[in-house]
Amino acid sequence: MRGWWRDLTDLVLPADCPGCGAPRVALCAGCRSALSGAAPRGVRPNPWPRGLPAVHAAAPYGGAVRAVLLAHKERGALPLAEVLGEALAGAVRAALRDAGAGQVEGGPVLLVPVPSARRAVRARGHDPVRRLALAAAGRLRRAGMPVSVLCVLRQRRAVADQAGLNSRQRQLNLSGALEVAPDAGRLLRDAGRIVVVDDLMTTGASLAEAARALRGVCGVHGVVDGGGGTTAGVTGRVGGTGAGTPEVGPRAPGIGRRAQRGAQVTAERQVGNRPSRDRGDDRVRRTGKARPASGMSRSDAILAAVVAASTASFEINRN
Repeated sequence: MRGWWRDLTDLVLPADCPGCGAPRVALCAGCRSALSGAAPRGVRPNPWPRGLPAVHAAAPYGGAVRAVLLAHKERGALPLAEVLGEALAGAVRAALRDAGAGQVEGGPVLLVPVPSARRAVRARGHDPVRRLALAAAGRLRRAGMPVSVLCVLRQRRAVADQAGLNSRQRQLNLSGALEVAPDAGRLLRDAGRIVVVDDLMTTGASLAEAARALRGVCGVHGVVDGGGGTTAGVTGRVGGTGAGTPEVGPRAPGIGRRAQRGAQVTAERQVGNRPSRDRGDDRVRRTGKARPASGMSRSDAILAAVVAASTASFEINRN
């Protein structure tokens, strides 16, 4: 934790730019431009995780962008939330525009942050993604867009540290790890669009798992994902066809056998997109079929937006 003298100094004197170290400036013009100077665009991780929706990012992850994100997340530079929220808002607008939903009808846009582990929030003293989502929503509302932040995702089991895991291992680590809070189904189904938001996308595993959990209570089946494939809202066999009972597959390094078995049980419970805790819809509980979403298009009900994505995901030729 920073000393009180450091907090007082930050209030009286401008800190150095967290992106490039320029003295006595909260964020220099060059680093601000690196975050929000270019038009946000669609990005594609390779390999593409099954069920990952279309993702838009404001900037490649590296250099000043990386430094600013880490300063906000790990070093508690909370004033940076505004400029990072501005960048995230641009990615959200681009996602809606490319989905043909620039003028949202039928309900508000819901920004759903990818949740951080409780231990990480305690260690950092704040929830960085939630803070960025709120800043982005404020930007979008001031521009006239009906936007709300809905923090309904939560971890249902412990996961291993993602550092050092490859794409497949991260998918195994996160399979079935998230759930939607009880009684959130109606709010989600009444949305015009749902945009899963995060500060950073590397492999896309976190966004894919968040989308899977949300689809389970939104009644979205057979959705075209951002990779051009389809998903039934259940991850299924990782890297396979996904039919039938999901399989978690080989244990990833650093993941205990008990946690791996927990992922398997969780995935099995998700078969058929059965939202187990939405008390407001008896038909869902009896039949496993969710009622139609009132404001959402089935093919692009759930989108994703991030501040930054890996440089490689920007460089992949999409044609």
